[in-house]
Amino acid sequence: MNTMQRLNRDAEKWALLVFYVMLVMTMAVEVLRREIFAYSSIWGEEIVRYSFIYLAWIGAAAAVKDRAHIRIDVVMHYLGPRMKALLYIFGDLVMFGVALIALYYSWEAVHVSWKFGSVSHGLRISMVWFLLAVPIGFALMILRLVQSFMRDLRSLRDGTPVYEGDKLFD
Repeated sequence: MNTMQRLNRDAEKWALLVFYVMLVMTMAVEVLRREIFAYSSIWGEEIVRYSFIYLAWIGAAAAVKDRAHIRIDVVMHYLGPRMKALLYIFGDLVMFGVALIALYYSWEAVHVSWKFGSVSHGLRISMVWFLLAVPIGFALMILRLVQSFMRDLRSLRDGTPVYEGDKLFD
């Protein structure tokens, strides 16, 4: 397996792991500092907050990739493979449109922050780095939606069952 295939398969997982470890470690240090030394820092709270934001947006892209997002699929059990594929394609197209609009407006917020040079209160780091979580998340979602769309078109063309993601309670 080459590097691009591995990156395609595992990029979100590794990014989620990094942000989750950063969140847990910082939170543990801050709790210990607060309970043992009766002292806490503003930067610890910011690291936890912004790590959580990155976790949410990258996790949303990972959910799109694995079709693990929350959905009501009762109707899907009564449909044939072709109709199921068409519904998934329709859903991906709708989400693609929403993601494009959200990417545009979230990028606008990053641009305004860059233009005016806003910084975070505790870390004194440019807010651009934190605001980038949203456009990065939506850009990853768009990439994964395109991949999903192509996968569903192949299933539709070949007559194979469409990928429905892993089931939680089967």
